[in-house]
Amino acid sequence: MKSADIRRSFLEYFASRGHEMVASSSLVPRHDPTLLFTNAGMVQFKSVFLGEEKREYARATTSQKCMRAGGKHSDLENVGHTARHHTFFEMLGNFSFGDYFKRDAISYAWELLTVVYGLPKDKLWITVYTDDDEAAALWSELTGIPAERVIRLGAKDNFWQMGDTGPCGPCSEILIDQGEDIGCRMPDCRVGCDCDRFLELWNLVFMQFNRDESGALTPLPKPSIDTGMGLERIAAVLQGKHNNFDTDLFAPIITAISAKSGVPYMKSQETDVSMRVMADHLRAAAFLLADGLMPSNEGRGYVLRRIIRRASRHAKLLGMHGPALSELLHSVQTAMGDVYPQIATEHERSRMLLHVEEDKFARTLEQGVRILDGIIEKAQQAGSTAIPGDEVFKLYDTFGFPLDLARDIARDKNLHVDEDGFHREMEVQRERARASWVGEEEAVAAIYRELQTEIGETAFVGYDATESDAVIRAILKNGKVVTEAAAGEEVELFFDRTPFYGESGGQVGDTGVVLSGSFEAEVVTTKKEVALHAHAARITYGKVRVWDKVKCVVSADARKATARNHTATHLVHTALRSVIGDHVKQAGSLVSPDRMRFDFAHFSGLEKQEINDIEDIVNAAILENIAVETEVSDIQDALKSGVTALFGEKYGEKVRIVRVPGVSAELCGGTHCRNTGEIGIFAVVSEGSVASGIRRIEAVTGRAAFALLREKRDELKKIGELLKADKPMERVEKVLSDLKDREKEIDALKAKSASQDSLSIIEKAQEIGGVKILSARVADMDAKDLRVLADNIRDRLGSCVLVLASVKDRQAGLVAMVTKDLTARFSAGELLKNIAAQVGGRGGGKPEMAQGGVANISDTALLDTALASVYELCR
Repeated sequence: MKSADIRRSFLEYFASRGHEMVASSSLVPRHDPTLLFTNAGMVQFKSVFLGEEKREYARATTSQKCMRAGGKHSDLENVGHTARHHTFFEMLGNFSFGDYFKRDAISYAWELLTVVYGLPKDKLWITVYTDDDEAAALWSELTGIPAERVIRLGAKDNFWQMGDTGPCGPCSEILIDQGEDIGCRMPDCRVGCDCDRFLELWNLVFMQFNRDESGALTPLPKPSIDTGMGLERIAAVLQGKHNNFDTDLFAPIITAISAKSGVPYMKSQETDVSMRVMADHLRAAAFLLADGLMPSNEGRGYVLRRIIRRASRHAKLLGMHGPALSELLHSVQTAMGDVYPQIATEHERSRMLLHVEEDKFARTLEQGVRILDGIIEKAQQAGSTAIPGDEVFKLYDTFGFPLDLARDIARDKNLHVDEDGFHREMEVQRERARASWVGEEEAVAAIYRELQTEIGETAFVGYDATESDAVIRAILKNGKVVTEAAAGEEVELFFDRTPFYGESGGQVGDTGVVLSGSFEAEVVTTKKEVALHAHAARITYGKVRVWDKVKCVVSADARKATARNHTATHLVHTALRSVIGDHVKQAGSLVSPDRMRFDFAHFSGLEKQEINDIEDIVNAAILENIAVETEVSDIQDALKSGVTALFGEKYGEKVRIVRVPGVSAELCGGTHCRNTGEIGIFAVVSEGSVASGIRRIEAVTGRAAFALLREKRDELKKIGELLKADKPMERVEKVLSDLKDREKEIDALKAKSASQDSLSIIEKAQEIGGVKILSARVADMDAKDLRVLADNIRDRLGSCVLVLASVKDRQAGLVAMVTKDLTARFSAGELLKNIAAQVGGRGGGKPEMAQGGVANISDTALLDTALASVYELCR
């Protein structure tokens, strides 16, 4: 069976048995600080399993894009060296949310594998948790599998839990015996051996307990099912391959790599590893880039950068020089574009990003080799045969410098890398990365989840109103639930319903007041926490209590100003794509009452005319006064209609579409103008870079835009008054031209003065061993003028060694020069380092010229002594 048929038949099998066919979620999990990437099929259903979210279905099936690279779950270093490890992979799964349980899960899995896929029953083995008698009995009852092929294993292998606390349960794995000639080939090989003979195909998790903080297990009222089967593994089995990389999932990619490199696949173990690494990493990079992730130096972007650089390194090992990955990206589209069309739609943008990253890595590699050469030199001078592992890890961590390259270079020098030390540092970093994704943020989220369980969701009524009556359902103070709060206290208020928009989707939370007959509170911001609106409030007078009936009043002016900026953000997105290309993808935004900020993926700064064009497009839409439309739709129907969905946002089954007909259509939960004319006017304040490949536009609308334009007008008027000119631009240009002429005159006078000064200074030169040497201090020169004087003296002396110093405004400047004919005997860099060190300064340079200085020098006599030592140093 081809992989496309395997995937399709899996989904259709479960769809025919009442499962909702759910599309794969993004590789970047939204609102989950515990994960770098989506690493299993159940991730998009985590909130459903935890009871925080309800779906319209109780059964689901997916083919989920997954990534295991970076953080706790990482297979990066094993890729290419084994038959099964991947960074990117697809996980086929079926899920039950309190519907069916073990009996049906086992029946479905067995029927699919043996009837639909036609696997031989006598080759299948089962593992169950050691205490799960129910599962063991069901396997025998439902499948007829002999008891000796149902193996009981401990918690390490067959008990699954979401975290230290929460839903958990035993699991059961289905394995296939690939034969005695596969794997370790030992006579005692059995289920549980780490070799590939007994290959794990499908894991069925029986989520039936809840573990509390003491570790105690209590049965869940509605047990659930979570299963996962790697598409790459089942494809290998069904296609008769013993290595996942030999399946049709990878064939087009490896064929393209082989053609470009001129190296046949299956030629040697070494080149096969490089091809497999490249094939895996190309898939990973293509999918991460298509999901909107950008290479960077931290978090998920750093993992993407490492993946790209590792693939680039193996391209060079295969003899491919210059950008290779960007030219091979099309092969991923060939292999998987039919199933994942975003690979095709994002191809050009992804190709450009890969090209940029490969260029950067080429430069980084050169720098890394130079640093490694220095480390090797130190090791050799110390008489060591080992390169310190922590030093190599710093190279790896900072520059993405591959361990295998460091190993090869060390071997050429008859040295070896302390790989134990390297891996210790790697483990420390992994623990640090894991800790950074789990911590305070998750603890705070747990408080809100627990509160939501007690009081229910907050109903948002603010799309159509800025005032509403409400009932206080809970009060939090310093993360603790309280029943009341008095004047002067700062708390979080939770209502049954609210007109206050909670911060999300880049839009800041609403402000305003909450009041009743007995108290008043100022709402300073509102945040969306799980399905609750948390109103951060300061009690201004009286006392507020749980169950008080109150009136909520949103600041109308701030809400309108925010709406103007939010609708303008949608217009900017469209304008950017129109002006600079469809590759533009939103990478973040901030919408507040006073301004809007829009981050987008692009490779260079915008030209002045491009910014003008963007302003023109947005203001044209404003002048047309187009009615802004909103509607709620099913997520799949919305996406099929072509609306823009933003990277990183988590969307439910029902979504809100905001349309400016003829201009834009986006999924958005924010507040907007009723028509574009309400925006008033739009003006760009600035455009610049915020990260590699990410640009940012900041702009204002409405009153803030009028204020900006008035400020610019008044500023121009004031400049005109200062210059006493009706046309200030012409006057400024003339002033600048005159200033440039004066600077040229000054430089000419300085050069003439330096020439004259040099004559008197040259008289101080001494001849030592046939070499003219001059060391002197001159008065009141900055670094630039000191360099000019030194050049003049050197040219007059001819062959010489020269050191000059000058003090100006308590800053000492130093310059050293050695003519080329003497650099074999003297080094300007070494001389200057010595002189600077004597006076507490710093400096250095090349053998012919070096510069340095001393900040805030207090003792010029010490400087004179250091200069006098030059003659003895040269002697």
